[in-house]
Amino acid sequence: MSSDFGGLLFTLVFFVIALSVIVAIHEYGHYIVGRWTGIEADVFSIGFGPVIWSRVDKRGTRWQVAALPFGGYVKFRGDSNASGGADEDALAGMSDEELRHTMNGAPLWARSATVAAGPMFNFALSILVFTLLFTFQGKVSEPFAVGELRALPIAQELRTGDVILQIDGQPLPGFDDPEAYDEFMKALPYQPVLPYTVERDGARMVVDGPYVYPPLVSQVVPRSAAYEAGLEPGDTILNINGTRAFAFSQLKEVVEASEGAPVDLTIWRDGETFDVVMTPKRTDEPLPDGGFQAVYRIGIVGDMAFHPATTMMNPAEAAWGGVKRTWGIVTGSLSGLGHMIAGNISSCNLSGPIGIAQTSGAMASQGGTSFITFIAVLSTAVGLLNLFPVPVLDGGHLVFHAWEAVTGKPPSDRALNVAMSIGLALILGLMVFALSNDLFCP
Repeated sequence: MSSDFGGLLFTLVFFVIALSVIVAIHEYGHYIVGRWTGIEADVFSIGFGPVIWSRVDKRGTRWQVAALPFGGYVKFRGDSNASGGADEDALAGMSDEELRHTMNGAPLWARSATVAAGPMFNFALSILVFTLLFTFQGKVSEPFAVGELRALPIAQELRTGDVILQIDGQPLPGFDDPEAYDEFMKALPYQPVLPYTVERDGARMVVDGPYVYPPLVSQVVPRSAAYEAGLEPGDTILNINGTRAFAFSQLKEVVEASEGAPVDLTIWRDGETFDVVMTPKRTDEPLPDGGFQAVYRIGIVGDMAFHPATTMMNPAEAAWGGVKRTWGIVTGSLSGLGHMIAGNISSCNLSGPIGIAQTSGAMASQGGTSFITFIAVLSTAVGLLNLFPVPVLDGGHLVFHAWEAVTGKPPSDRALNVAMSIGLALILGLMVFALSNDLFCP
């Protein structure tokens, strides 16, 4: 029970950290753009309920942290509550100049920019995080050389700094030609040890090295069979169903052909071995053309037998990588949602708060980089969700503003109340559906 409680506490702590960072960025987007456009804020809150800490700045905004850290809000001047809406009594006593500093009295362009800023700041956070990760992780150097060696259960003669020229007598193609590299990998024989032609200290020599992509665990997917079995990054798979394994593709072939039948694995970890039995889970994976395919996975990510030497990316290259990564999450999410609605893939792909919390704890357990990456991915998802044209979300408010721009007047109070009620029902229904997925999906 102590172990279970500790794991639950760990998960909750990192879930709150991830959510608080994302909410703070989202609400700060609303706040700062509102301020830039002349709309003043009375309260900036992280969390709901009883206030734990607060201070009032020179502009009159109360910054506070509340006891329930599962969200946040900005209450702009003239709002009736944290959800917005006009405080008619307060607005009635204001001058024209004072009204200009409220959300309800500001020009349409200022209100629209303030509403849109929350999701935009979520996207900006993701782009910034991915840019920094790309910058410091770098790109594979040319010529291709060995960086840090991994701990593997086989002896190898490669050394840090070796420039790899050939493997098994075949010249190593550049990483900028994916097709040639794929063909090169397919041509390599399945052998635990291969001859590497390397350049070391100015001399050319042939040394023994492992298969380029051994059955190595570099990352464990949260909530997967591998995660539930306790696999960790750095583990190496020795045997698959009693057969010696030395290539990650061997594992992939067995798991995909299992049709969900249990797979017996022998794991090597820090010089010791142990056996586990995993049941692969059916997974819907995206295809390059935008579709999905159903495959069986145990939830591990492989990698090379050694870390390649890297060089730092230039800022422009890293930033473009950050933009593309964020855009890829947006398009992938929309594609997945569309396929779920169409019934092409399982609705179990939609996770709720329990699943997100479990994922946050799992990613945190695999290191700071994994957890920061998770925050960036979740920030993109939150920004995208808030842009959906559903009343009570930012996207719904933008639809109201578009209506006002076209007709010259905002929707009537009755229409707003009806729309808000429908939007709230939709959001609550989605939350219940996602929560049921967390509880009942395999």
